[in-house]
Amino acid sequence: MIRCLIVDDEEPARELIKLHLSALEDFEVVASLGNALDAFVFLQKNPVDLVFLDIQMPKVSGLELASSLKSSPKIILTTAYREYAADAFEMEVFDYLVKPITQERFMKAIARFIHHWNGKTETKEPAKDNDGAYMFFKVGREQIKIMLKDILYIEGLADYIKVHTKDKSYIASEKLGYMEETLPSNSFVRIHKSFIIAIDKITSFNADQVMLDDKPLPLGRLFKAGFLKTIQAKTQD
Repeated sequence: MIRCLIVDDEEPARELIKLHLSALEDFEVVASLGNALDAFVFLQKNPVDLVFLDIQMPKVSGLELASSLKSSPKIILTTAYREYAADAFEMEVFDYLVKPITQERFMKAIARFIHHWNGKTETKEPAKDNDGAYMFFKVGREQIKIMLKDILYIEGLADYIKVHTKDKSYIASEKLGYMEETLPSNSFVRIHKSFIIAIDKITSFNADQVMLDDKPLPLGRLFKAGFLKTIQAKTQD
C-alpha cells in the first residue's frame, strides 16, 4: 500500500482529496491533518510515501514544512495560488495542483506517481556493464528510446528535462529529481541542482566545474561532497 498524508487547513479540501483517493485500491490515507505543525510531528514518527500539502496555512506554510523535512516523502502541493509554482519546483516537489482540483488533473498526478513508484521498486543497481541498458523518454507525443551509454548529461528545466547525447538533445516531460532516483548510481551522478552527468564521460574536474569532453558544467556547492565520494568509489572499483 502507498501511505498518504493529507495536510490542509480547510476540511472540504481534505475531504475532496480523500474522495479522489478512495477510488484507488493501492492508496491508503494514514492521516488527514489541518496544519503543518501537526504534520511535522506526525512525519517524525510515521512512514509516509506521499503527502498532499496545502501551501497557505496558519503559522507554518506548506513550503516551510516541505523544506524542514530531512528525509522527505514525495510531495504534491495543493493550492489556490499559482504564483508559488517557481518556488515549489525549485524544491523539486513531485507535482503542483491548483484548486479547485479536478479528478482528471488529480489522476494525471497519480499516474506520474505510480510511474515513479514502479521504477523505485525495481533494482536501482544494475550490472556494471550498462551497454544494453536504455530508457524511454516522452518527447512530444512520442516515447523515444535512448541508450544509457549514449547520454552525456541531463539538464533540468523546471518540469522538463533536456537529455544531451553526443549527436542530439531531447526535451522530455520529466523532472530531474525523478531521473536522479531512477538512473543507475554507478553510472550517473548529480553535480548541480540542474545537472546529472554520466560518470564515464568525465574528462576532468576542479573545485568549480566538471568537464565532459569540451563541455564545462558547474559543480554545485551542495553536491560537491557527494560527487567526490562517487568519484573516489569509482577509482577503487
